Amino acid sequence: MDSSITIETLNDRNREAYCCCLEEWSDEIREAGDLKSRWVEKMKDRGLGVQIARNRDGESVGMIQYIPSEYSPVEGEGTYHIHCCWVHAYKGKGVGDWRKKGIGKALLEAAEEDIRNRGGKGVSAWGLSIPVWMKASWYRKQGYTAVDSNGAARLMWKAFCDDALPPVWRQPAQDLGVSSRNKVRVISYINGICPAANIGHERMRRILEEFEGSAEYSAIDNTEPEDIRNRGVTDALFIGRKSIPLGPPPKEKRLKRTLVKELRKLPKQL
Repeated sequence: MDSSITIETLNDRNREAYCCCLEEWSDEIREAGDLKSRWVEKMKDRGLGVQIARNRDGESVGMIQYIPSEYSPVEGEGTYHIHCCWVHAYKGKGVGDWRKKGIGKALLEAAEEDIRNRGGKGVSAWGLSIPVWMKASWYRKQGYTAVDSNGAARLMWKAFCDDALPPVWRQPAQDLGVSSRNKVRVISYINGICPAANIGHERMRRILEEFEGSAEYSAIDNTEPEDIRNRGVTDALFIGRKSIPLGPPPKEKRLKRTLVKELRKLPKQL
């Protein structure tokens, strides 16, 4: 790793950068509101781990975040899950492109050491089989193996002891979306860990202000392990029974178009 880079845990100095995924410069990230900050307050004493890479100028250039599996999208016993490992990669924006300097590997090693010290039996992470962000192939190079899949997403895993059991993806419950004869029901299951998902929730909330009376909105906190286990998801958005993908953030036009289609299905009022 570049000798000018230091790795530190979450603190007051780097918290703002962490809560917006190192994208303080982004107008879009501001749409996420304070949901991430509120999630950090809930999770800081529940096993949340964060490592931040800083350059010689004190700028945050990389991050990794991990949590006990019971708070994550995977089922695991005594294990941790890496939600993301991210090195700032935008040329000409913010702090610029900091890839290819060994920062990601250093962040992962710091996270693994911390998880071992906490008594974690192993750690999982998600990676994509296609050559874009969060590649599964990168985790393979770091000693991880694929133990489950969901479309292009691979669940990568590294055991720290012989009795560690590999985790699996949670399966969404069948009744997360709701149909109604007289109104369109829109439900946000809000965890808060991911600004991309938070943007989707906030955009949906704003759009529904235009449709007051014809659509019914519920924003449901989804941070407790029992709720995550029963629902099989961390973040989710449903318009009627239609599930809306939250990563990358859904565009407002798409959300509004889907909502209007569902509204047109309602019976005409006499």
